[in-house]
Amino acid sequence: MSLSVQMVRAFASLVSTALVFAGIAVAVSAKAAPAGQAPPSKEKPPVAAVNINTASSAELQTLPGVGAATATRILEYRQKNGGFKKVEDIMNVRGIGEKTFLKLKPLITITPPKATSL
Repeated sequence: MSLSVQMVRAFASLVSTALVFAGIAVAVSAKAAPAGQAPPSKEKPPVAAVNINTASSAELQTLPGVGAATATRILEYRQKNGGFKKVEDIMNVRGIGEKTFLKLKPLITITPPKATSL
């Protein structure tokens, strides 16, 4: 086999390998989030701030990190204590610590609980 045939085969092999890697790179970049955008989140953010003094269990569960059990504990706390006086009071609910609260803070709101008449 002549040297030129060997060089052509080596070049063809190199080009085909480069095309395979380029195809892999294109496939990987197509799955990545577009530049400047965060990857899609698995959790659905609430459309509006959730009022923790009036929200149902289903509404509370739209908040990140709040499942059925935590929503039930929020409702129980609200009933037992007459509602939340400030958003930070949600940290009194078992399962909601400072880290979770910091995620929830921009997503929750309160209306002052109604005063009971004597």
